[in-house]
Order: sequence, then C-alpha cells, then structure tokens
Amino acid sequence: MTNTSLDLTRLAAVDARRAAQLLKGVRAAALAGKQPPAAPRPEIGESWRRMLSSGVDPDRGARVHLLTVEETERRRQSSPLRDILPVLREGLLPAVDETLHIMVVSDAEGRLLWREGHASILRKADRLGFEVGADWDEDLVGTNGVGTTLVARRPLQVFSAEHFVSTHHDWTCAGAPVHDPRDGRLLGVIDVSGPLATMHPATLTWVASVARLAESELRNRHLMSLERLRTVAAPVLCRLSGRALAVDPHGWPAAVTGMLPPDRLPLPKSFGPGRVWLPALGDCTVEPLPGGWLVRIEDARPAGAVSRLVLDVSRPRRWSATVSGAAGSWSQELSPRHAELLFLLAMNRAGWSAAELAEGIFGDPTRTVTVRAELSRMRRTLAGVLAHRPYRFTEDVQVEVIQPDHPANLLPHSTAPAVIRARTAGRPVPWPGDR
Repeated sequence: MTNTSLDLTRLAAVDARRAAQLLKGVRAAALAGKQPPAAPRPEIGESWRRMLSSGVDPDRGARVHLLTVEETERRRQSSPLRDILPVLREGLLPAVDETLHIMVVSDAEGRLLWREGHASILRKADRLGFEVGADWDEDLVGTNGVGTTLVARRPLQVFSAEHFVSTHHDWTCAGAPVHDPRDGRLLGVIDVSGPLATMHPATLTWVASVARLAESELRNRHLMSLERLRTVAAPVLCRLSGRALAVDPHGWPAAVTGMLPPDRLPLPKSFGPGRVWLPALGDCTVEPLPGGWLVRIEDARPAGAVSRLVLDVSRPRRWSATVSGAAGSWSQELSPRHAELLFLLAMNRAGWSAAELAEGIFGDPTRTVTVRAELSRMRRTLAGVLAHRPYRFTEDVQVEVIQPDHPANLLPHSTAPAVIRARTAGRPVPWPGDR
C-alpha cells in the first residue's frame, strides 16, 4: 500500500492530470469507507480522518467568514511576520508571478493576512474565499496548504484531490510554517498556491527554504534586541549584590551577575513587576527595564515545592503545563516535543528509560541522546516535578491530563508512534515492557 502511494506521488510530478484522477478515486474510497486503490500520504490520511470525525462537508466545506478591515490590520500590526515581508517578497514573488501562482501569509490561527501574486490567479482565489481576512483553519475548509500545515507543523504540499473539499481540487498548495526563534511559537504559514497544471515537484522545497530564511531574519533581529538590552542592563547589574539577571520578554538572558548565565528562562503568562515564583529559580523580584526585565533572585524559598501539575493537550495547537504548590502557580506553553514527552510521562507514572522514550517518540530506541537533551531542558524548567533513572514525575506530584474530546485531535501534529497509537487504538501508549 505504501509503495502504491509513493508511485502516485512520483506520478504527480510527470502527469498531474492522471495523478489527480487517481487521487479522486483514493478520496472517494476514503469517504465511502472502502479500501482505496492507493494509500494517501500519511499526513493527508490523518487529515482526512480528522475531517470525517469533525463533520466537514466534503463537497462545499464551511462558509468562510472574513475579518473586518480593522481586525485584519490589527493582526497585521501585531504579527512578527510583518517584519519579514520583504524577505518573503524577494524570495517568492518574482517566480510566483511568472508561474501563475499566488503567495499567501497566514497567522497561527489560519487567518490570511497578506496575499500577493498573479492577478488572474487572485481572481480565481476570490471565488474560493481564499482572500485576505478569511479563515482557512482545517476544521472549517478541510485539508489545505494553510490549515493542515498549521496542524502538521512542517512543510506540506496538498495536491488536487488531496484537498478534502472537492471545490479545491483544481488547486495545488505548498505551505511551510514559520516559528518564532525566541520561543519556538508557531507564527503562521507561508503558502504558495496555483492551478493544478502549474504544479512543480520543487515548489515545496522552495517555499520551505524561504520560510527558513525568514526565521533567520527573525533570529538576527532578536540578537540585535538582546544587545540593546545588554547595554541598558549592564550598568544596573554592576551596582547589585546577590544573584540577578536581565531577560527579554521571552526569557532570553542578556546579562547576569552573581551566577552563571542560564539558558532561556521560561516565563509565566502573567509575568510582570513585583514578586514572582519561578520553578527554575524560586522566589524572585521583578522590575521593568527598557526592552525586558530585571530579575533579582531571593533565597527565602527553594524552587522545588510543587504539588500539582496540569498538562493541557486539549487544544489543537496550544499545549501548556501549569504547576502549583505552596509557593504559588506558574504556567507555560509547551513546544510540540515537550508536549509529547510530558504526555508519555503522564501515561506511565512508573517511568521510562531513555531508550523506551526514544522508541515511543521516534520509533528508534537508539536516539537516546536527543531524548536526554530534551528532558534535561524540561527538568531545568520544571524543577521539583521531574525525576530520572527512570524518567518520571516525582511521586509527591499530582498529575492531571486534559485531553481533547475526540482521540483523533490528540497532538495532531505528532508522528510519534506512541501518540499515533493513542489516537487510533484502544491502548494509549506502548507501555515499558509491553513488547
């Protein structure tokens, strides 16, 4: 079945119309619950299953509601993607106009904020509702190059009848996510779309390369802002005794005194001036600085008095961990990898070896170095919550997991074998020793 799918993908590069016809047969079988003539690509098959479970109309999709002009402009002004539009235009627009495509930039919710390209294709896109201010979340319009890329969190091409909604079958789309290098947050998607006949197998690689270039530009801008904060903070820190550091709004240290420079300091959502408890440092006093915060570490209370952790994986693209105890509470959004690891740890309180976690996350028990590195980062953040040998939650911490209503929506980006098993089978994860 997998080989047939690969042959179909290769065929699309040389005979787009024939591949489109075969894909329509694959989609029709999937909708009817029958054995398809070829297997859809895994990420497309996963998306179709989500669409079937959520009730998206395969013939029309949902009506696309447009943002007001004022709300669209507000989102544009607050989006970090606004600063990298020159990079995107330089990297994409010349070829987009020549090849009868359009470039679209969405935010992390699937709202289209910018759209440019060939005038004739823009008019065709208008008829689909593929216009500025429209919501192209997968739950509304089915499998597509914007919404499905947001779920998968990796570059993705959607070709012809791989679109769940039939009115989109004359299009091919290639989308790549853009992440904020400061905190890993998903900012949105760059998408290049056009008529079926203009599909080229290199389009996805091209779009993904431009997305990485855009992230590099964001990284350079971040380094410049840290340097400005360092200039402001250095005279302040040199007058202080004890331990203190200056961090930017995303927790990156610009300067320290009385301590070794830490890695990025995860900050709670409600971070601000006054007394704040941080699991990695304990009780701290926070003061504003131009472009960041001055954090002074107090020695009155250790950082490890945590009694409860709530892992929320119920939302499609935002997962969080909230810890609380006698010292207070603290909440942080999680990266996709950390959400996967904490979910596995929560499903087996007895613990996992590094090899068992590597098998559950990557399907390869030899990838222990990567697992240990990720868990080391989490242990610095969740001090007093995680233990090792084996990796597990500490015995005195109460753990609660908030899961989505439907199993198919559990960490839908994840390709981890253990998470896929939790989404599709009765047994939630491959328990240690259950082999």
